[in-house]
Amino acid sequence: MSQSAATTVFVLNGPNLNLLGLREPEIYGSTTLDEIAAMLEDRGLELGLTIDMRQTNHEGMLVDWLHEAQAEGARAVLLNAGAYTHTSIALLDACRAITTPVIEVHLSDPKTREPFRHQSYIGMAAARTVEGHGADSYRIALEAVASGEV
Repeated sequence: MSQSAATTVFVLNGPNLNLLGLREPEIYGSTTLDEIAAMLEDRGLELGLTIDMRQTNHEGMLVDWLHEAQAEGARAVLLNAGAYTHTSIALLDACRAITTPVIEVHLSDPKTREPFRHQSYIGMAAARTVEGHGADSYRIALEAVASGEV
């Protein structure tokens, strides 16, 4: 594994997260995904980590990226699977199939929302879950990686 891979953290974002800042700001806040990426890049530099930030509306792409994180020797994956959190056994299986630690990230706290959001398939395989802190959920998760908690 190369030194750069050992310091790379994949930040994978699922469906509709490209609409952050516009979509239901009362739930998800007004921070855009680009602003979260910039914040993570800055904090990553301070922590000696490289951020590989991606977003897709396609479940299979998230599966492929989880496999890629493993193949590239990434240090960890921060995964905000959006609605796929509550529906995707394929993502659960992909998280279980890799040894790269996965931290589940949510802007809101799904347990305080609609009942169908209370089940998390990602959480069944994640090393940790960070939820309910808005955009700071990503920073908290990244700091957990840097500190060796995950």
